[in-house]
Amino acid sequence: MAEVTAANVKELRERTGAGMMDCKKALGETSGDMEAAIDWLRTKGLAAAAKKAGRTAAEGLVGVSVRGTRGAVVEVNSETDFVSRNEQFQEFVRSVAELALDQAGGDVEGLLRAGYPGGGTVEEKLTSNIATIGENQSMRRLASIEVGKGAVVSYVHNSVAPGLGKIGVLVALESEGDKNAVEALGKQLAMHIAAASPLALRGEDLDPGLIERERAIAREKAVESGKPADIAEKMVEGSIGKFRKENALLSQLFVMDNKTKVEDVVAAEAKRIGAPITLASYVRFQLGEGIEKKESDFAAEVAAAAGVNVDA
Repeated sequence: MAEVTAANVKELRERTGAGMMDCKKALGETSGDMEAAIDWLRTKGLAAAAKKAGRTAAEGLVGVSVRGTRGAVVEVNSETDFVSRNEQFQEFVRSVAELALDQAGGDVEGLLRAGYPGGGTVEEKLTSNIATIGENQSMRRLASIEVGKGAVVSYVHNSVAPGLGKIGVLVALESEGDKNAVEALGKQLAMHIAAASPLALRGEDLDPGLIERERAIAREKAVESGKPADIAEKMVEGSIGKFRKENALLSQLFVMDNKTKVEDVVAAEAKRIGAPITLASYVRFQLGEGIEKKESDFAAEVAAAAGVNVDA
């Protein structure tokens, strides 16, 4: 069995919620590979999917901006959370969110080359901010969506200032119906997306690689159940079907009542206002998602440095 450090076990526990000894065994069985250990725990029924919070450690701000039927969201990272409360940094994120409305295709390089209000480029302003604030900052990503007729609605969760926070959501609704009603629906859907974190608009849009990973885990569980091959395969397909429904926005249960599918909520509102409504697209940015940043844990670091394994 590979050596397992206290720091590794701590990270796996935080990401899966599994017990300490189970985490230690999973890491040993997978030669310390964190993602493989997560799958091993899930195969044994000892953990749910990895918690996104375990991979969300970068600091900075997400900014959103809407102009007419077009919206944009940006993420600007910093080294510490302290900078996110800096008015100069906040003004920069707010300004680049506005500028991102005119950037097509999520082109960060294009946004950096764009002119910044007051003179110079966005990249030059960013460099100036780094010098004056005294901390490294980076323009990480941007996205924009639009509709022909209807509304693009924004929502910011954990807001630190108007349009700025830790989670930014945009929802695009196509409709020729009452604008106020469409926008009100969009706001509710945006709040749902912030809370439920769907992975795609529809089940068929989910990443094929992610589906195959889930299929492998489901198949291993089915094999271990000892069921006949035909029944085991039905178990696998049932598991994948459930995964698609729970992670696709339109088939998720609406968080406001936890019983109505999102697509049915949209259909009901369309019937109420007497005009079709199409949930065309959405964007959800959570600060730091996908970026791994080790948290300092002095006791764990000392134990790891000393080559001490976790036994309890």
